[in-house]
Amino acid sequence: MAVYAIGDLQGCYDPFRRLLDEIRFDPSKDTLWLVGDLVNRGPKSLKTLRFVRELDDSLIMVLGNHDLHLLALEAGVLRFGKRFGMMTKLLNAPDAADLCAWLRHRPLAHYDSKLDTLLVHAGTYPTWTVKKTLACAAEVETALRSSDYATLLGKMYGNEPSVWSESLTGYKRLRFIINCLTRMRFLTKQRHLALNFSGTPFAARKNLTPWFLYPDVAWGDTRIVFGHWAALGLTVLPHLVSLDTGCLWGRQLTAVRLDKKRPRVIQVEGQR
Repeated sequence: MAVYAIGDLQGCYDPFRRLLDEIRFDPSKDTLWLVGDLVNRGPKSLKTLRFVRELDDSLIMVLGNHDLHLLALEAGVLRFGKRFGMMTKLLNAPDAADLCAWLRHRPLAHYDSKLDTLLVHAGTYPTWTVKKTLACAAEVETALRSSDYATLLGKMYGNEPSVWSESLTGYKRLRFIINCLTRMRFLTKQRHLALNFSGTPFAARKNLTPWFLYPDVAWGDTRIVFGHWAALGLTVLPHLVSLDTGCLWGRQLTAVRLDKKRPRVIQVEGQR
């Protein structure tokens, strides 16, 4: 039984299917980890989401920021604009509500104790242990799965608060957790989320640090698998796997086998 993690799909159905063929993925034996952002920007969001849902029994995925945009659009709390144009077909599909209901019940973080590996879309906060990350994710998951989920989806937008405090409550607390798990790339020296810069670490201002390079992180040696950061690209280290390799932009779609001492990297050409 193999465990493969794959980077951001963003509606790039054809490269996704080619990559599954390349790794000879067998849903009866293997497990697929997806870092989120299944939809938007690419040409086949509907087909991608339908196919991923069919893999449910062999699938582990976490929600990304673009998945949350879809849920907000479907709930009617986010204004439709040009940047969401590639999701028109999905939103008008007869099974859109069912697909979004399924998506709404996906987690924001997943931990495998045997692999000592945490799966998130963007990252986790330096002062959060794995247990704390899962607990914070669960707060958002509970709200997303409630009958009042649309209120959360409408209130999640914004960059404040930018720093974690246990005293945060209500939608401010949930917004910070969402931003941390689905949008974060850099932190300031004071641990504030710096959400307005998405470039490479080399191009960042001196006061910005990639979240995973912060000193004395609370998650210790647990391996973190994430996507979201196309400018960072593929990074495979003992305790870190970055998987967004710009498939949408014509670069590559990447899979990494996680259940081996030396993770195997497999890539196919991205969207054309």
